[in-house]
Amino acid sequence: MKTIKEVINKVQLVDGVFTASEASDIVSNLIEEKINFHKLHRLSLSEGNINSDTGYDDSRVIELTADRKELKQLCREARLTGKKIKINGILEIEVID
Repeated sequence: MKTIKEVINKVQLVDGVFTASEASDIVSNLIEEKINFHKLHRLSLSEGNINSDTGYDDSRVIELTADRKELKQLCREARLTGKKIKINGILEIEVID
């Protein structure tokens, strides 16, 4: 059976050209919020049940931490070469079955 997705809304979170420092701040803060979300979600799952499956949240924290490290390196290289960074971040929000 096919699930029909309907995009309800698109939110343009970020769109522009930024200095390396600005880009680092913007994306680092977004990533940090997602890391905190997964840490809190992991805590709420394990609260009262230490055997809860927190594998997804654990893996997302690891992935996001690695992404943040890669971003910092990219921004460092851009800063050293005097380049700017273009960011286009769109959230697509949809209702699914």
